Amino acid sequence: MRIRSDAAYDVAALGELLIDFTQNGASEQGNLLFEANPGGAPANVLAMLRKLGHSCAFLGKVGADGFGDLLADTLRAEGIDVRGLRRDGEVRTTLAVVHTHANGDRDFTFYRNPGADVRLCADELDDAVLRSCRVFHFGSLSLTDEPCRTTTQRALETARASNALISFDPNLRPPLWRDADAARAQIAWGLGQCDVLKIADDELRFMTGEDDLTRGAAALRERYPNIRLLNVTAGALGSYAHCGELSVFEPACALGGVIETTGAGDTFCASVLHELLTRGVENLTEARLHEMLRFANAAAYLVTTRRGALRSMPEPSEIDAVLARM
Repeated sequence: MRIRSDAAYDVAALGELLIDFTQNGASEQGNLLFEANPGGAPANVLAMLRKLGHSCAFLGKVGADGFGDLLADTLRAEGIDVRGLRRDGEVRTTLAVVHTHANGDRDFTFYRNPGADVRLCADELDDAVLRSCRVFHFGSLSLTDEPCRTTTQRALETARASNALISFDPNLRPPLWRDADAARAQIAWGLGQCDVLKIADDELRFMTGEDDLTRGAAALRERYPNIRLLNVTAGALGSYAHCGELSVFEPACALGGVIETTGAGDTFCASVLHELLTRGVENLTEARLHEMLRFANAAAYLVTTRRGALRSMPEPSEIDAVLARM
């Protein structure tokens, strides 16, 4: 497993770009207030990578509406290349209402039937971006419906043909799938394509039926030998990394102050890609894997202490300060 060096972009990501309406207190009348936060898992990953100094490009679709304008402007402000962002004049930008629980976990209600993100067509792809990235990252939300499913498959083929490393995060959102079998089938396709996988504990159980995370990871690695680096996030417990004969664990950061967990997994994923882009994918030693997980856990923790995700990514200096306290 190698990573190319001759590319215009460190990472290109394809998928959903949307507005997360997150709870932010109540009005004088006792009504819940929701804040319009730019989000979408692939875009969140790129926002964190930009904080870490990497060149990034986004491919996707938003509506030709005010929310689409906000999202496009936000990506530009973050320094993310938007030449691959398309606008839909018929279907609106996808929205998600995020209901936060006392422990910081959340439920999503999506307004996406359809949403502009699933209307991205293959002939709208910017192939120059896909041929010029070191890493291509995607999730499962672009596989829920056509035409975006076929578009994602085409984009991955183009990126792989140019020797890009393939990164996948299932990011399971059950309400967006016709049924569980459809979700498993498409996530299984993604698992069969990637070199690097970030998967949450509930997603690992969903795909393997294993409650034990070590056995679940082993089952995935046996079923999908193409996965060279498998990372499992387990919320407040911590995270695991499996590579070759190595399997390591790092506990989560437990400094308190968690508000909500939106974007934590995306931040973790970006931090892992940062390690690979910075220090290479060869010779991933046990020590390096521990360092990678500690850094990713610290970055993810910081996002949980803030509302929203895309505009809430931590600075490297903030991560270093947390690491000093862990």
